[in-house]
Amino acid sequence: MPLWERFKERCEMMAKKIEYEEKSAYVKRFYYPQENAVEKPFNWRQMARLLNYLKPYTKTLLPGAFLTMLVNMIVRLAVPILIGQFVVDQAIAEQDTKLLAYLIIGIGLLYLGNYIANRYRIKFVNILGQRTIHDLRKQLFSHVQRLSHNFFDKRSAGSILVRILNDVNSLQELFTNGIINLLMDIIMLVGIIAILFALSPQLALAVLVILPLMFYISTKLRRNIRRSWQDVRIQKSRLNSHLNESIQGIRITQSFSQEQENTEYFNGVNIDNFEKERLAMKKSAYFGPFVEMSNAIGTVILIAYGSNLIINGTIGIGTFVSFAFYLGMFWEPISRLGQIYNQLLVAMASSERIFEFLDEQPNVKEKKNAKSFENMEGNIEFDQVRFSYDDDRIALHEISIDIKAGQTVALVGHTGSGKSTIANLISRFYDPTSGTVRVDGHDLRDMRLDSLRNNISVVLQDTFIFSGSIMDNIRFGRPEASDEEVIESAKIVGAHDFILRLANGYQTEVEERGNILSAGERQLLSFARALLANPRILILDEATASIDTEAEMKIQQALRKLLKGRTAIMIAHRLSTIREADNIIVLEHGRILEQGNHDELINQKGEYYHLVKSQFEMLDEL
Repeated sequence: MPLWERFKERCEMMAKKIEYEEKSAYVKRFYYPQENAVEKPFNWRQMARLLNYLKPYTKTLLPGAFLTMLVNMIVRLAVPILIGQFVVDQAIAEQDTKLLAYLIIGIGLLYLGNYIANRYRIKFVNILGQRTIHDLRKQLFSHVQRLSHNFFDKRSAGSILVRILNDVNSLQELFTNGIINLLMDIIMLVGIIAILFALSPQLALAVLVILPLMFYISTKLRRNIRRSWQDVRIQKSRLNSHLNESIQGIRITQSFSQEQENTEYFNGVNIDNFEKERLAMKKSAYFGPFVEMSNAIGTVILIAYGSNLIINGTIGIGTFVSFAFYLGMFWEPISRLGQIYNQLLVAMASSERIFEFLDEQPNVKEKKNAKSFENMEGNIEFDQVRFSYDDDRIALHEISIDIKAGQTVALVGHTGSGKSTIANLISRFYDPTSGTVRVDGHDLRDMRLDSLRNNISVVLQDTFIFSGSIMDNIRFGRPEASDEEVIESAKIVGAHDFILRLANGYQTEVEERGNILSAGERQLLSFARALLANPRILILDEATASIDTEAEMKIQQALRKLLKGRTAIMIAHRLSTIREADNIIVLEHGRILEQGNHDELINQKGEYYHLVKSQFEMLDEL
């Protein structure tokens, strides 16, 4: 592309970037995850932590990789000596054709051995790299699965995906080639320098005079390049986050005709990503040309000063030839070290972000001596519980609730009154700021999380359907359940008929979030899933909000069977859902206003009475 065209394209991109920043600066607060560069020093302790992932293979793959690496190095270091000291100074100088033939055959065999060693080295390091990346990604995903809800409250799904996918992938090159090549090149450089000084100390000092300057400049560049690669990782996280939200919210985008605005914003984020990566690559590219210039200077010094030493008889021609070979070999690992150094910087930026997640500890922690529930009955007690999601917003104010086993309790109140917070505390997704939540008299902080949650099923208004078959989705909470048990659960909640109408019945594949199903059908599946899990405590959070009137009648019948013998917490606004509850708790701004059964609260003519009255007035208007 002509220079003018490149300049014009660059100007257009910058104009679009400025327009994007001015037009949608306020949107950044919505789309961009609040991430900053991780300010940890670049040190070997960080690298040592990364290298710990190689430990499982210290007795299998690593020895083979090191052995083949050593064979490769020995051959490469031996050949220049053979050529200079034996081929040139002896066989050629003395015209000994027999010795020359032996040397040629010997050098050929050495290169053949080197070829075989290289093949196995590549095989070993690739397997080693792939297994290490597999282990790291597995650990990271497993750790993220166990983090508390507040971790996900603060981060977008896109930024988490970047850590598990992109950042881990960035370490692949380091584990596959970088570490072995780094060791090989360092040992090679030490060996070459030792041989050069053994051959001719004065010539070695002359050709290596440029090294101090090179190390000084590379040290100066190190922090700047590292920060640039961190910025690249953060920008990729933002790009992925926006892309994820755009795909998830495509229906909202199209319904408000915001396709053009969303595209323009994406273009701006994409330009930012381009700029960050271009700047990082530009800074990283400084090292290669400098190494080549150092090589050129060293070669000029070798020719000028080495020729003078030959003329003066200080060194022989064979030594000069060996020097030429070793000097070419010397700058090759130096150049590769620059590339490996860039890999190292990328790996450090990624590993810092990965370890930031791995160092994140769940707010909800399980005690080492935590106990398990034995035959949970389902008694729930809130004792002066106070809870806040942050210091500025208190969700619950010292509330006390006593729910007997087998009771059905309805939580009623306006949005933000604390209903869902109570449900979250029962499942121990959060711990109370003060006070105690007990089940069967046990403080939940003293109990094992899996023991608690295995006895609880939660049905949400916006139920999540996983990719897979209908059968697998219902069986999700109890994987060992038989097909007959799955079908029976679906029949009880009234889902069996619509499932049979699907193309492949219970084996019908549904995509992510179950988009081929209606909202009511997805809700029926979530009821079947909860029933199959056979919980002692059932939490229904606006679970019938998406069900039509006809389906709700079936659900009400199913609920009577589902709730029998179980403790149930129902969060709902529909009168038909809550009027049969044993106890109705009316909440407002995290406080209990009143509680009792339906008839008692109607007779009190308090807040519940007015809520019911407003529902009837709305129905009369319809």
